[in-house]
Amino acid sequence: MAFNPLNWILGFFSLDIGIDLGTANTLVFVRGKGIVINEPSWVTVERKSRRPIAVGQEAKEMAGRAPKNVLVVRPLRDGVISEFEITEEMLAYFIGKAHEQSIVPLPRPRVVIGVPTGVTEVEKRAVNDAALLAGARQVYLIEEPTASALAVGLPIDKVGGTVIVDIGGGTCEVTVFSMGGVVSSKSLRMAGDEMDAAVLQYIRNKYNVLIGERAAEQLKVKIGSAFPMKEEKTATVRGRNLVSGLPETLEVSSIEIREALSGVIDNIVQAVKETVDEIPAEMISDVMDAGICMSGGGALIHGLDERLSEELRIRCWVADDPLTCVARGAGLVLEDIEAYSHFLLQLD
Repeated sequence: MAFNPLNWILGFFSLDIGIDLGTANTLVFVRGKGIVINEPSWVTVERKSRRPIAVGQEAKEMAGRAPKNVLVVRPLRDGVISEFEITEEMLAYFIGKAHEQSIVPLPRPRVVIGVPTGVTEVEKRAVNDAALLAGARQVYLIEEPTASALAVGLPIDKVGGTVIVDIGGGTCEVTVFSMGGVVSSKSLRMAGDEMDAAVLQYIRNKYNVLIGERAAEQLKVKIGSAFPMKEEKTATVRGRNLVSGLPETLEVSSIEIREALSGVIDNIVQAVKETVDEIPAEMISDVMDAGICMSGGGALIHGLDERLSEELRIRCWVADDPLTCVARGAGLVLEDIEAYSHFLLQLD
């Protein structure tokens, strides 16, 4: 890239930032400040002009409530960009918001962005280009499980097996590290979004009631589980009866939501099993000693760590503040990009 003196001057006053560009939420880590933004990856645009109206939490609040001339868009699907121009607008908004207290009028930060394991060259290029067009002067990409492992402090540079399971909104990624490299990995494009869809479909099939995506997500968060609870819970949800067309209020139990989530949870458990099966025999004792770390929003599903521990016969544990691991790991890389350069992805 040719030297741009204006970019260099603006960059001198800009804040280096790490971004977890997630399917469900975007988190922004500012060097020296920590996590400063945690908002939904939603954008509302004018239908004809495609002009952005709102981004983040404000946009998500409009989902299912917007007029016909307004589209509510999630520009990322399965952890990758599906709407390039809208993602660019969203990134520009978040970069600008991170610099609200800064004196620089046109921020030109260095940006480290987490991407799913196994992204294609086209997908990597799309993230890189969108960030550059959004105002970044330099863009570095890192795989999300690697960023999470760095944030947690796992010894991925050491000899011996280290396993992390990162469950986000669009992907579930299981990665085994040793000596700074990946021994085996599996990326499943089935995670939080599919759990929400499964809850919505379950309520529809069982009660003939249609609920919104947000209501399904709230049920998953409040009473969703992967393992029987000591005390089962209930929650109320409102929707539209598909037979009468009238509003209806339901009370559903955690047992029902566990049943709704079972298909997606089973697939995640199977993906972890298959990855563990590929671990060389010499590493198994290392993994059994250290356990399997879980990160991402999906790690907060009640009892998922117990379910995995029982099925794998290996202790599974949830990282501290699992939702922010990728953003914190990206921020850690910003502290010394040269030292962590071997973890960064290269563009062909």
